[in-house]
Amino acid sequence: MLRVSKDIVIPESELELSAIRAQGAGGQNVNKVASAVHLRFDIKASAALPEECKERLLKLRDQRITSDGVAVIKAQQYRSLERNKTAALARLRSLIEQCLVQPKPRKRTKPSRAAERRRLEQKTRRAELKRSRAKVAPD
Repeated sequence: MLRVSKDIVIPESELELSAIRAQGAGGQNVNKVASAVHLRFDIKASAALPEECKERLLKLRDQRITSDGVAVIKAQQYRSLERNKTAALARLRSLIEQCLVQPKPRKRTKPSRAAERRRLEQKTRRAELKRSRAKVAPD
């Protein structure tokens, strides 16, 4: 089981862990031992997560979340299967914790008159500079 917060605990039945061979350098060991971990977590089907957390997770523009609503995390940083499993679970926990905090609503603000005036003056100066660079038409 994965404890995300005091209220949210994800049971192992919702987590799908599989051992795969790691990519990259590692000598002979990398070719014969499956030490990397592939973790799959179906966000939509999870009963452990609150609905608003699920919505925020699915709205995230994260490459680890598929269009089907499944979080796929691959951990292959360490040489041992157990450490990679711990790393994958930690990444899933941080991904979910990120969505537990409700974002503050944005307050619309208006630029001050001085800022508006400075912006227009700068535009006028820039336009004048560009006009002075233009070719002069013969009369």
